[in-house]
Amino acid sequence: MQTVLITGGTGMVGQSLTNLLLAKGYEVIVLTRQKKQSSRTHFSYAQWDVKKGWIDPSAIAAADYIIHLAGEGVADKRWTTARKKAILDSRVDSSALIVKSLKDNPNKVKAIVAASAIGWYGPDNEKSIQTGFVETDPVDSSFLGDTCKLWEESMHPVKEMGIRLVTIRIGIVFNNKGGALAEFIKPARFGAAAILGDGKQIVSWIHQQDLNRLMLFALEQEQVIGVYNAVAPDTVNNATLTKAIAQRFHKWSIPFNVPSFILKIMLGEMSVEVLKSAKVSAAKIIAAGFSFDYASMDEALDDLLISNWSSRSDH
Repeated sequence: MQTVLITGGTGMVGQSLTNLLLAKGYEVIVLTRQKKQSSRTHFSYAQWDVKKGWIDPSAIAAADYIIHLAGEGVADKRWTTARKKAILDSRVDSSALIVKSLKDNPNKVKAIVAASAIGWYGPDNEKSIQTGFVETDPVDSSFLGDTCKLWEESMHPVKEMGIRLVTIRIGIVFNNKGGALAEFIKPARFGAAAILGDGKQIVSWIHQQDLNRLMLFALEQEQVIGVYNAVAPDTVNNATLTKAIAQRFHKWSIPFNVPSFILKIMLGEMSVEVLKSAKVSAAKIIAAGFSFDYASMDEALDDLLISNWSSRSDH
């Protein structure tokens, strides 16, 4: 049985991914700051402390693969100067610790799948509107662009150790247990479709189960090396997505626009990302042999929100 060591494993994405790995017969070790016990078969916790620069060496020794998801939530709090530093440092420092631990400790790690984000890309341009942003496109000169660049570069030293590195630029994750979809659902429950700004901005998203499967695919397929976008082929604009979610709660929904200036007041600098249109291409991962279970928005929303159909009083 092969062992996968996960950082950020207690988060929304990490917990869901852990369930898939266990179902596929892997041993899973999740790194946490606090010592924890587990009663689940083939699942355990190991300690690490990024600030102190320490990882339990037995966890490194046991790992055949590492999936690196750790990092402060980008959308959890307003982007103050201190918050932006925490977002960046949590990613770069944790990567540096992994690199150091692999250098300092005997290990058998064959591959690392490291998270990044489509924040690498800037707002849409004439080319991206046609083909979508691709992995070779230049990094955006924004906070998230700079963060993604440093985040990705912080893992590059493992390539010199002969470890296969796969970087996954993740889009907006659709999960019915939290994340971005939960924010769309809040007004939808009341029959309101809260369109952000003019609603024309493209949303590049991925179903949680497809993200899990994509990361497992990257881990298992030796020909998969380098950077890949993790987004569904069916990109949609904010207005279409918002209305589609609302209609799954109520047959008749009331669309309304939340003006850009209101979002800027509420979210500060983060509003730039909420209002940014970024059409991102899934072509490279598809060409590598990956197929999406939820390739379209309707398929994803039907799966995640299907229980609401039976409870609708007006459908």
